[in-house]
Amino acid sequence: MRGFLLTWVINIAAMIIVVNIVPGIHSDGRLTTVIAALVLGLINATLRPLVVALTLPLTILSLGLFTLFVNGFFFYLVSRIVEGFAIAGFGAAFWGALCFSVISFMLNLLISPQGKFKVYRFDGQPKDNHIKDRNIIDVEAEVDNDDKEEEDGPSRK
Repeated sequence: MRGFLLTWVINIAAMIIVVNIVPGIHSDGRLTTVIAALVLGLINATLRPLVVALTLPLTILSLGLFTLFVNGFFFYLVSRIVEGFAIAGFGAAFWGALCFSVISFMLNLLISPQGKFKVYRFDGQPKDNHIKDRNIIDVEAEVDNDDKEEEDGPSRK
């Protein structure tokens, strides 16, 4: 439950960012943006699996690109449901949905399903302590042309 709530808060933050950076998307206030994020989450949880299943042939033929249009349609649908959340056209909905997805994905990378923040750290040491040799060897191979000449015979110059 905590993970769901934290994900929803992240989606609210993503929606606020999208409203501020994508031209053609307007919200009357923060409460309207919060409601729009909630409605988008509910639409994605309920309608999205059905629509994705029905449009699977188109998605396969377009190599997955049709999913971007489905996301844009849901974003536009939210603007029709929520008063005070306006989208100028499908183009703005498409770019808004794309930005929302990318921002939400990036922020959700930091959250575990249990609702805990993940911390990624790289100090140059492997995680497994049972590895004795911690050295990394980077080798670049060079081909010696003399060996090739011996196999093919003397080269003509």
